[in-house]
Amino acid sequence: MNDDNAAHPARPLAGVTVIELAGIGPGPFCGMLLADLGADVILVERAAAARETAAEDGAPKVGAHHAIFRRGKRSVALDLKSAADREQALQIVRHADGLIEGMRPGAAKRLGLGPEQCLAVNPRLVYGHVTGWGQHGPLAQAAGHDLNYTALSGALWYASPPGEAPFAPPTLLGDIGGGALYLAVGMLAALLRARTTGQGAVIDAAIVDGSAHMMNLLLSQAAAGFLQPQRGQSLFDGPHWSATYRCADDRWISVQTLEPKFYRILLDKLGLANDPGFERQYDARKWPELRERLAQLFRQRTCAQWCALLEGTDACFAPVLTPDEAAAHPHMRARGIYVERDGVRQAAAAPRFLGEPAWEPPAIPARGEHTAEVIAHYAARAVTR
Repeated sequence: MNDDNAAHPARPLAGVTVIELAGIGPGPFCGMLLADLGADVILVERAAAARETAAEDGAPKVGAHHAIFRRGKRSVALDLKSAADREQALQIVRHADGLIEGMRPGAAKRLGLGPEQCLAVNPRLVYGHVTGWGQHGPLAQAAGHDLNYTALSGALWYASPPGEAPFAPPTLLGDIGGGALYLAVGMLAALLRARTTGQGAVIDAAIVDGSAHMMNLLLSQAAAGFLQPQRGQSLFDGPHWSATYRCADDRWISVQTLEPKFYRILLDKLGLANDPGFERQYDARKWPELRERLAQLFRQRTCAQWCALLEGTDACFAPVLTPDEAAAHPHMRARGIYVERDGVRQAAAAPRFLGEPAWEPPAIPARGEHTAEVIAHYAARAVTR
């Protein structure tokens, strides 16, 4: 285990070893999440020689020092096209609890580290695939990214107001929500089973699956007749009381008073409690008119003035903040949600485990920083096996 994990033995996944085959997007994020929870995540990256001969695609890359999703992991640099290095990787696999990879279907197998090869040396291994389209289906081998997967799954449809192009916050809906988090849940579920049965598993975490699964709350509204196929006409995307509004200083605020008791508080705070036009909260025919009235009202004061009036009340209100502003907000500061290490601001581990040692941001490793110690450790285990 690395020093950061050893310092916090009470973390839930202490003692669990997970191999992460280096990639982009949801796989590295899932690895970070498991490391935050205490797992010893061994990041297997391409060795320098292999990296130098690889074709550059010209896409912008986040340098290792700034890559928050690397934090708390141990980095091992190997050339998986080399038989010797591939055997070293399999030696780690023999003693690992899990492995995650995010390559196109079949790519890991061609490297000698597919599910069949890995489970052959470690039957209790939990092997996690994470891709956009999944391991099978007509699109399985096609390239794509977050926006494409959520577009096809239906999850992107309600992402923006009517008349505007559907666009969700980058990476959050697909890569993280539909991909990384579903992979993490699958890994944890299978790890629990492996602990009691010795039976490994192969997980197919597809962003199209996960982002579609996240639609079930909305789909329950559809089944009840509350969700319209047209954007801007349903309970969660149409009402004047569930929207963002521009302020006098061109900042933005949000309100979402779904329940009548909170709606009444908002109206009272805004001086509209006795206005008959606002009485029928759920009358969809009135929503466009009332949204425009609230838009005009909120344009009369600055964001700070609305915060002074509404923040901390049950009016279901919050300002729309940039990440920098969020880090400085009193509530976020009180909870220590944003932290910094080595000049890199990052969000703290979540969820929290009350009564356990406070989490501190671990180091972001350099490429191959732990190669020698990891290889030596597992070589010694092979000798004593």
